[in-house]
Amino acid sequence: MVEAKFPNNIRNYGDCKVKTIKVNHLARVEGDGGITVEFDGNELTKVNIDIFEGPRLIEALAIGKTAHEMNSITPRICAICTVSHKNASIRACERALSIEEPEKTYYSRNLMHLGEIIESHSLHVFALALPDFLGYPNVIEMVDKHKDVVIQALNLKKFGNRIMQIFNGKFIHGENAVAGGFGKFPSNEELHEIKEEAENLFEFTVAATDIVGGLEIPDYLEKETVFGCCNTADNQYIFWGDEIIFSDGTIIPSEEYKENLIERVVPHSYAKRSLYKGKPFSVTALARLNNIGEKLTGKAGEYFRKYKNERWTKNPFYNNLAQSIETIYCIEKIPELVEKLLGMEDIEMQKPQRTEGRGVGLVEAPRGLLVHDYTFKDEKITDCNIITPTAYNLDDLEKYIGIAAKNLNDNGEETDSIRFELEKIARSYDPCISCATHLVNVIKK
Repeated sequence: MVEAKFPNNIRNYGDCKVKTIKVNHLARVEGDGGITVEFDGNELTKVNIDIFEGPRLIEALAIGKTAHEMNSITPRICAICTVSHKNASIRACERALSIEEPEKTYYSRNLMHLGEIIESHSLHVFALALPDFLGYPNVIEMVDKHKDVVIQALNLKKFGNRIMQIFNGKFIHGENAVAGGFGKFPSNEELHEIKEEAENLFEFTVAATDIVGGLEIPDYLEKETVFGCCNTADNQYIFWGDEIIFSDGTIIPSEEYKENLIERVVPHSYAKRSLYKGKPFSVTALARLNNIGEKLTGKAGEYFRKYKNERWTKNPFYNNLAQSIETIYCIEKIPELVEKLLGMEDIEMQKPQRTEGRGVGLVEAPRGLLVHDYTFKDEKITDCNIITPTAYNLDDLEKYIGIAAKNLNDNGEETDSIRFELEKIARSYDPCISCATHLVNVIKK
């Protein structure tokens, strides 16, 4: 009798073949994660986004800290989303302690935030995602045929870093912005520098969006999902708010996020998960454009209407295009904000009007909805909860990876081909795994 031989990824259990498709290390994402998919015959039996990074328990570190200490600690959750964590922390502290936000402070924070969006989006779209669609293993291999695009994309990223450096003291883990204002406001010379560079990069940003908009988008994973993001005030497209809006029409105040986005843990991940009405949901840049994209004006609004189609509600690959359109918005918005700031006098740091209270800071990080929730007593934090976009997106990502794996397997695709497509889906969410793993330690039994 001849013993049956199976490939390494297939195990034989009686009459069934268990097939495993595994990505041990997700390339071109921030942090350390992998993918495990299993089939029993043709039945999909497991879909895991495996998160290997250990927890850092930032919430526990927060207890007993002052607002300014917390504004310094939380940006260190991540070196890419450092300004988003800074602004979310500041907003939570100011709401808890009743600290005013004068116009100059508001516009300065807005401009600082745009710098991070530009830096993060340009890195993801051109260096991490675009190689997948153009047939290259990495951005370095693109240089021979796409040198100008790569160089200009790096200039765009560098510009985003420069904005954060000017407003926050450093482009990573800066300390200049705190609850109450800024230690030092930028000089007029620095503001003119920012405006001029934004105007210089505008043409490339628009042209690059046409490159992304012209890509062929696969349809093997399409299914409707729910999108959530900050509900912005005054018909403006901005990256924060005090409400959450969902694509089913529901709007909730920031303080009610816990009751509507129900957290849970899973044994294969150090990051919490959340469900909305018992189902996965998405908080990506694509969520923002699907929910509030009609608020975009100028060239960004033009390109939103140029490329928007019904597939945006069921295909996460369009997140890459959404990020590119948002980059146009940021580049367009910068000169407007600079002109506002040039006419304003510097102001003093604002002081707390109370010593206790709860504040929830909602911010749209590059990857989506970020929540910082602090409770103070005697000017010290007594309770803290932080939920990152990647933690919100993980269930939705697993859903789409499962759909894709089943369809591609049923179509007879080779394992290596399926593995690559699953990685590509993961990269489309632009996951920030380090941000997601400060939450909870799950012990496997």
